[in-house]
Amino acid sequence: MKKTETHNKFHDKADEAVLEARRVTWVGFWINAVLGLAKVIGGIFGRSSALVADGIHSFSDFLSDIVVIIMVGIAHKRPDMEHQFGHGRYEALATVILALILMAVAGGILVDSIDRIMLILHGGIIAPPAPVALVIIAVSIISKEWLFHYTLCVGVRIHSEAVKANAWHHRSDAFSSIATLIGVAGAIFLGDRWRILDPIAAIIVSVIIVIVSIRMLSPALGELLGRSLSHEECKEIEKAVSGTPGVKGWHCLRTFKSGNDAYVEIHIKVDGNMNVNEAHSIASLTEKHIREALPELSVYATTHIEPAKE
Repeated sequence: MKKTETHNKFHDKADEAVLEARRVTWVGFWINAVLGLAKVIGGIFGRSSALVADGIHSFSDFLSDIVVIIMVGIAHKRPDMEHQFGHGRYEALATVILALILMAVAGGILVDSIDRIMLILHGGIIAPPAPVALVIIAVSIISKEWLFHYTLCVGVRIHSEAVKANAWHHRSDAFSSIATLIGVAGAIFLGDRWRILDPIAAIIVSVIIVIVSIRMLSPALGELLGRSLSHEECKEIEKAVSGTPGVKGWHCLRTFKSGNDAYVEIHIKVDGNMNVNEAHSIASLTEKHIREALPELSVYATTHIEPAKE
C-alpha cells in the first residue's frame, strides 16, 4: 500500500472518530441540561443549597461538552500548510481546559462548604431539605454514572484523550451528587445536629475532583510540551525495527505524540553494498512494521538509511 493511501486510511478513521466523539458529547450535553435544570429548580423549591450547588456543577459540564465538540473536530483536521504535523495537540489543549474547569468547580465547592461549616459551628441553622431532593439526586447519580461508562467506552475505542477526560468530568458530577445525597439524607433523617454532613462530604468530593483533574492535566501538559511516546511504546518500536529483515542495527530513535498521531524518526543500518532500491525497500518495510507495532495510533514513521560497518 502506498504511503498516501495509508495516510488517507488514517484520516478516514479520524473522521469517523470525530463523528463518534461528537455524538457521545451531544448525548452528555442534553443530559447535563436536563439534570442541571432539575437540580437548580429542585434545590430552590426543595430548600437544598447543596442541590443548587450540585446543579451548578452539572451546568459546568455544558462548557466542557462545548470544548470537546469544538476541539476534537479541530484536532482531527488533516494537516495543512500552517500545521504540517497535524492539529493533534488541540485535543491535549482541550484536556487541559477540562482539567482547569474541574479544578475551578472543586474550588467553588470547597469555599462554599467551608462557609456552611462555619455557619453551623457558629450556631446557624440550615433549613431541612424536602424529600423530593433525594429523588432528583438519585436520578442524577444513576444518569451520570451511566454517562461516564458510555463516554469512557467511546473515548477508549476512538483513542481520544479529550473524550476520556470528559467521561471523568461526568464521574466527578456523580461523586458530587453522592456527597449531596449523604448530606441531604442526613439533614432530613438525622436532625439539625447532622446537617454538617453535607458540607463535610462536599469537601471530600472537592478533593477527589482535584486529584482527578491533576491526573488528567499531567499527561496533557506533557503532550503540549513535546512529550515522547511511552517507554513501552518505544520498546515495541525497537522490537519491530530489530525484527525487520535486512536491518543490521539502528540508533537515534526519536518520537513525539500529537493527539492520536505519533511521529517516529529512526536511523537504520543496512548492508553498505546494497543499491538504492534495495535499501529503500528495507526502509519502507521498517516503517510498515513500526506502524503495525502501534495499531492504536496513526503513526508517521521516517527512516534514515546508513551503511552498517563490518
